[in-house]
Amino acid sequence: MTNIQFISGQVTAPVKSIENTLQLLSEDCTIPFIARYRKDRTGNLDEVVIEQIAKLSQAYEAIVKRKEAILKSIEEQNGLTPDLKQKIDASFDMTELEDFYLPFKKRKKTKADTARENGLEPLAKIIMAQNSDDIDFIASKYLNDKVANEDEALQGARDIIAEWINENLYVRKNLRRMYGRKAEITTKKVKDADEEKAKKFEQYLDWSENLAKAPSHRVLAMLRAENEGVIKFKVEIDSDEALDFMEQAVIKNNRETAGQLKLAIKDSYKRLLAPAISNEVLQEAKSKADATAIGVFAGNLGQLLLAPPLGEKRILALDPGYRTGCKVVCLDEKGDLLYNETIFPHPPQNETAIAMKKIRSMVNAYKIDAISIGNGTASRETEHFIKKIAFDKPIQVFVVSEAGASVYSASKIARDEFPNYDVTVRGAVSIGRRLSDPLAELVKIEPKAIGVGQYQHDVDQGKLKEELDTVVMRCVNSVGVNINTASKSLLGYVSGIGEKLAENIVNYRSENGPFEDRKQLKKVPRLGDKAYQQAAAFVRIPNAKNPLDNSAVHPEAYSIVEKMAKDMKLKTADLVSNKEAIAKISVTSYATEDVGVLALKDILKELEKPGLDPRKSAKVFEFDPNVRTINDLRTGMILPGIVNNITNFGCFVDIGIKESGLVHISQLKEGFVSDVNEVVKLHQHVEVKVLEIDDARKRIQLTMIL
Repeated sequence: MTNIQFISGQVTAPVKSIENTLQLLSEDCTIPFIARYRKDRTGNLDEVVIEQIAKLSQAYEAIVKRKEAILKSIEEQNGLTPDLKQKIDASFDMTELEDFYLPFKKRKKTKADTARENGLEPLAKIIMAQNSDDIDFIASKYLNDKVANEDEALQGARDIIAEWINENLYVRKNLRRMYGRKAEITTKKVKDADEEKAKKFEQYLDWSENLAKAPSHRVLAMLRAENEGVIKFKVEIDSDEALDFMEQAVIKNNRETAGQLKLAIKDSYKRLLAPAISNEVLQEAKSKADATAIGVFAGNLGQLLLAPPLGEKRILALDPGYRTGCKVVCLDEKGDLLYNETIFPHPPQNETAIAMKKIRSMVNAYKIDAISIGNGTASRETEHFIKKIAFDKPIQVFVVSEAGASVYSASKIARDEFPNYDVTVRGAVSIGRRLSDPLAELVKIEPKAIGVGQYQHDVDQGKLKEELDTVVMRCVNSVGVNINTASKSLLGYVSGIGEKLAENIVNYRSENGPFEDRKQLKKVPRLGDKAYQQAAAFVRIPNAKNPLDNSAVHPEAYSIVEKMAKDMKLKTADLVSNKEAIAKISVTSYATEDVGVLALKDILKELEKPGLDPRKSAKVFEFDPNVRTINDLRTGMILPGIVNNITNFGCFVDIGIKESGLVHISQLKEGFVSDVNEVVKLHQHVEVKVLEIDDARKRIQLTMIL
């Protein structure tokens, strides 16, 4: 099976599209570049499919490499028959390949190995042949200084037979199938488990369900409970059903050997097969649960990164607090720090009047357009305090998520940006910048620290990082970046750039001033032709001499746009945003080998609205002023809220208090809902009704069915 055949069996895409995509990937083209600027070669495959092709290609290479290692190992052991080699060559299933290799795998000395050393393999073969009676008499012929009697001889033979059955591909495949369909995961509380921990996993202290049907969050919850010493669990199928199948597969007649085979089968199942396959299906369930949880996190992260930006405004940001006060910072349109101070409007100091005067003075002095308040401790009180201030002009007030702000404020990135300020100032700056441009600020924080997933610390960390980095890159490149203001962190996610080139760009900008056109990128140290090809169209240069430098049009297509303008008897700058002229252009007249019809259609769309930000504008939101803590809630209340996390089983809604409420998937809307994302998106403004309040556990049940 070729790489193309392997991929085409799992991806819905024409073979030619797969071939061209693999070719582009082999040429070190990035996925954002391929998806956006090589549509005519890929047949308009989107980023998700291209990512899938890339991953499947890697999986294929891993299988090929493993096959080579297996074949080499078996050959070195003189065990590679033509039939086995043919089977291994034909297989592209990693589990099946490991089954082929199982008899040859190096392992600790087994009972079967000892029995072979004692000369009992011929006896095992006689029993497996199943054409002999008086098995005790036959066993007596194999007694020696290490085998004292017939019972020991038969036990040793059964140990060998048990191992053969364990290595039988037909038996393993069918048992695996039975476990896949019928395995039950059963949990029991550990006797001396920590009671506080046990409360968190109350549902799973005595629990049983079909493993294949268990949703990802329950699988991960049970695994966490087991890891924390709260429960023990088993993954089992009906042993009688399993043994019946194995006996039918192994035993051919009712001769005396059948009794020995039944004992060997039972031993093989309980000692070898059941532990191995139960662990295997549990790991598979964990892998699927990981994939689901990572998918949920990735989806949430994508929505969070593409949250509406306020844009280039002067912002006053507050990181609220009680005893230590509220840290206040004033930022200019570029997010640069102009001023910082601490005010104490809340208990125990209660310097409300002084704080109001200071805020009003800062708003006037620094020409503030909007106020950003972190949604942590004292957030509602701070919002209430700010809204009582009489400003000289209308000031929009926003409450923003401060998840991960503390991680950023203590990071090397923050220290490099603000070496002369402490963590409190850095955290407040992050809160302000999140309002003006969430994407530009959140890329500075390790994605899993942002806190919009479920069980993100329990899943495969390598796969989580890989997926989240892919999401960040996809979001950054879908928006584009202003190369003259973008941070090193943001530039690092631009197609073709990476961390080192991002640093070189920032250093070049510091030494030479703002970039005036895209060609200037080629002057950045170590930024060669390939990096320029991959990156150029994803950077923006506002007020550039060539308006195309502030658009998503790739420099390789500039000459085509110039020809379009010339044919329309216009200058290039006059064609940009000229919908009437653009509507008259026939794309087929301008297609070339490198820039086809699909790419040209994208170019015309871009010319209509150059540099259009795909994100919507930020909107002011107000919580119910009468609800400040969980004690203010009453069943039946209808409240405004913001969706702040999405899981497979529902969404969490911020209703303006410390605790977020859960809207279970069954309460999202009337009728069946298969996917939470069909109904809500992260940061969506919603109305919810309070169903239940569990004050002891600080849990709130909400519904969107009003």
